Amino acid sequence: MTERIQALRKLIVADKAHHAYRREMTVDPSVYRKSELKDYQRMALRLKTFLENERPVILEGENIAFTRTLPDLPVVFTDEEWKNITDKHYIHEQGRVCNLSADYEKIIARGLNAVLAEIDAHDTPEKHDYYEAMRMSLHAVLDFTARYAEAARAAGREDIAKVLDKVPACPAETLREALQSLRVLHFCMWCEGEYHNTLGRFDQYMYPYYKHDIDAGLIDDDGALELIEEFFLACNRDSDLYTGMQQGDNGQSMVLAGMKSDGSDGYNALTDLCLTASSELLVIDPKINLRVNANTPLSVYEKGTRLTKLGLGFPQYENDDVAIPGLVKLGYEEKDARNYVVAACWEFILPGVGMDIPNIGALSFAGVVNRVIHEQLKTAKSMDELKAAVRTAIFEEVRAIAATFHDLYVTPSPYMSIFFDGCVEKGRDIAYGNKYNNYGLHGTGLATAADSLAAVNEMIFNRHLAPETLLDAMDADFKGYDELHYQLKNECPKMGNDDDRVDSLATFLLDTFADSLEGMKNERGGIYRAGTGSAMYYIWHAAKIGATADGRTAEEPLPANYAPALNTRLDGPASLIRSFAKPHLGRVVNGGPLTIEFHDSVFRDDEAITKVAQFVRYFIQHGGHQLQLNTVNRDRMLDAQKHPENYKNLIVRVWGWSGYFVELDKCYQDHIIQRVELMIGA
Repeated sequence: MTERIQALRKLIVADKAHHAYRREMTVDPSVYRKSELKDYQRMALRLKTFLENERPVILEGENIAFTRTLPDLPVVFTDEEWKNITDKHYIHEQGRVCNLSADYEKIIARGLNAVLAEIDAHDTPEKHDYYEAMRMSLHAVLDFTARYAEAARAAGREDIAKVLDKVPACPAETLREALQSLRVLHFCMWCEGEYHNTLGRFDQYMYPYYKHDIDAGLIDDDGALELIEEFFLACNRDSDLYTGMQQGDNGQSMVLAGMKSDGSDGYNALTDLCLTASSELLVIDPKINLRVNANTPLSVYEKGTRLTKLGLGFPQYENDDVAIPGLVKLGYEEKDARNYVVAACWEFILPGVGMDIPNIGALSFAGVVNRVIHEQLKTAKSMDELKAAVRTAIFEEVRAIAATFHDLYVTPSPYMSIFFDGCVEKGRDIAYGNKYNNYGLHGTGLATAADSLAAVNEMIFNRHLAPETLLDAMDADFKGYDELHYQLKNECPKMGNDDDRVDSLATFLLDTFADSLEGMKNERGGIYRAGTGSAMYYIWHAAKIGATADGRTAEEPLPANYAPALNTRLDGPASLIRSFAKPHLGRVVNGGPLTIEFHDSVFRDDEAITKVAQFVRYFIQHGGHQLQLNTVNRDRMLDAQKHPENYKNLIVRVWGWSGYFVELDKCYQDHIIQRVELMIGA
């Protein structure tokens, strides 16, 4: 890390000196809340108004500009108007465009002036108002960029001004221009109102600019690294203003390497530079995802493991051998599937062609199984009969969930739409759909559900415990049933120990989930995708189901994502890998990683790094779909709960994102600590 980047990191991350420029917006929102304006017109006018009131700031020592000074983004509807919309429509999250991957490659290479020319070419009287909203949005971005160039010149930074004179209006040529263009384009998405805006396949679309500079002798790898590190720091300037469940949940994910659209391998020199930048900066954004396959060299896993060692909670690994065929089977064209990225957390999405909503809802495996056990256990004559009841219940639950998704409303986004195929040509906003319009459902508490079924099989059908006894114990939260509670927790099969008695039940549950969605269509003509993720549902669902047959008490949370139950005594990491690689994961490629916490002492030397890298490769080669390894220290986190002022920079992985431990709600802190305790026993 150069002295300049060190100073910039201190200014942005440690001192947060740029926060001094933040101020309240003084413009009356009624400017764009006029009843005669269509929703897309309001969005364009708000973006214009917001950017006109933004104040250009040139930070000391920076080469890549744009810093947010207005923290709040006033809504475009009055409370009454929004109530009228929500009364008639299903609203996903905040009702805004989110969790998409824009086609930055196309816009950086063409420039916004070319997009404006394309808008003019396709304008028609019928859609003139919408095209005018697109024009207004792009001119707002360009005018704001021009004001930034003026501010740079006034500050004596002619180098910044010259770059901004060119991009994003015109095509970028150099790496610095491409990174500055990306910064402007990405910055303005948040200002329009989108959130969880990913950065996509950064090393793929930035590589041509890197190669241009290297070949022309304009830059060497050290210079390229400095630029990459500055861009990474830029992602952390305003991230505390971005919406999310918790601080850090902002969606700035980045995907590196992986198969290219033509089938070749995408690992390149820029991939290495990104891994190095992340390891040197030690900041929570961007979140690094590394696409791999069965033939990925061990050296790549070792590089990833060295990043894992630092405790940032990434890289997260995605297996092309599972994800790509799985997406193709779901109906994605192979060239598109090969170009997949991840959304804010882990869901597989497609850049520039997808309006998928990959987190529209969640099935509670633990909840369904627990309900069936309570309703059917007294009359079920065999495990097969109980499984049949579970299968029926999953089908019913999935259909009930899907029935709630009707008359979807998403606030239009004229600016965001230019980044998606066909939107300019058709005058159609991305909010109304694109080439792919699929919905994804998470599946939470899988291990708890499988363990519960395995416990019933062992205790009821093998040991012949009276069903009433188990049900009474669960209703009592196991108070007064100490011996039975011990048996359920310690003598029954648990997923994560390479035990087919329970792993086969997990496979059954996931297959049933996939079966229940097969052939289902949503109102936009898309399909439903099953997944193994949990998002925040692992907290929400746990509060609704009471004690479960695996010995979990009512107050215990469910596991996050695709992971063992928190009350499991694991035999070891290898058994864990084998257990979780058994299901047919290609059928549940909405996403959701196997999540494992390792104590930081595991990464003690180079030999240990290699062993962990081999562990990751083993999971990928055995058919695992996604893997998330976290490096943690239980004692440090416990002390951080007592003395948060001493741990402001302690970073942890929460579910699909990394954040600062002391900024999390206590329920999330406690869950992470419990996950650490799970692996200590292994």
